[in-house]
Amino acid sequence: MYTVKTLNNIAQVGLSRLPADRFVIDADASAPDAILVRSADMRGMALNDELLCIARAGAGTNNIPVDRCSEKGVVVFNTPGANANAVKELVLCALMLSGRRVLEGIEWLRDEKKAGTMDLGMAAEGAKNAFAGPELMGRTLGVIGLGAIGAMVARAASLGLGMKVLGYDPFLARHIDASVRRVKTLERLLEDSDYVTLHLPLTDGTRGMISFDQMSRMKTGVIVLNFARGALVNNKAMIEALETGRVASYVTDFPDDEITGVNGVVALPHLGACTPEAEDNCAAMAASQLGDYLLHGIIRNSVNLPECVFEKSPKPCITVLGSAGSVDPGLITEIAASQGCGPGNLIQASRDDWIYAVLECKSAPSQECMERLRLVQGISRIRVIT
Repeated sequence: MYTVKTLNNIAQVGLSRLPADRFVIDADASAPDAILVRSADMRGMALNDELLCIARAGAGTNNIPVDRCSEKGVVVFNTPGANANAVKELVLCALMLSGRRVLEGIEWLRDEKKAGTMDLGMAAEGAKNAFAGPELMGRTLGVIGLGAIGAMVARAASLGLGMKVLGYDPFLARHIDASVRRVKTLERLLEDSDYVTLHLPLTDGTRGMISFDQMSRMKTGVIVLNFARGALVNNKAMIEALETGRVASYVTDFPDDEITGVNGVVALPHLGACTPEAEDNCAAMAASQLGDYLLHGIIRNSVNLPECVFEKSPKPCITVLGSAGSVDPGLITEIAASQGCGPGNLIQASRDDWIYAVLECKSAPSQECMERLRLVQGISRIRVIT
């Protein structure tokens, strides 16, 4: 039996992927084999020695101590694309709300109602031109980051809204759509876009990437949307750009004390993936990946350790995770053979300094076999799957 600790409410559709005869779900477990998490901050959390994996029901993993997990051989999974449609829909909503000044019009009506204005319908007819805004058709949208969400936003804006779409992603080799024009530099995208939307992870390289310098390159009156991570944008630079009119509106799904309430800022309470469909999709994907790893040794959508996807085997398997420069998978096979395990297929994968191997056996390895394997230099994790 494997014990799975939940740090947030995980949708039942996900938990149902973990059969009760193999898994115990316990939110209070002190020494779990695995953790399912959404937004809980794990960065200061102790990692027990028994912990094998962490599955994040979402794409970002900045709430997880990934480096510490790697040091301990703990696999960290995420769920790329599971909430993409939910975020895409909210981005499209934000495009329309910010450009057409819908929110300002709503607030004006509320204020007039509170002030006791008579015949609000007539008053609105007289005031509506103050809230006029441009149509999206024919305008240029710059999409920074063309992963699952960015690609969906780009297609919807181009094919559904009639926008000209520029895309920038230096890490993506494939071309996503004929209607999206890729540009080679971020600066070119910023100079040519009427709207800019961010869809990339928060890393040391992307933190604060929308800075004073980058904002100085934007068109006057540009609208910036951030449904990726708040720290991608330098708040001080954004506030200055709003005050000067360089940025007409900043819509962010990541409110904080510094940016919330500033004129021109539309701050949302992190609603991007807040749909029942997205929560179900993320939970199901996270739980499935966690279960496949614990029961079969399969690693899919790991952010820190080697990807290793293969056909599930009905036979016992030995899994080995270790240093790519030290661990020889052939030696693992030799030791297993010498101990009478009758080893069969060997599957291996590597990533950075890591190597991961799954050795199929004809019979379950003995305790003596496992003790010999644990003496192999460079191995961080070794376990038997039956």
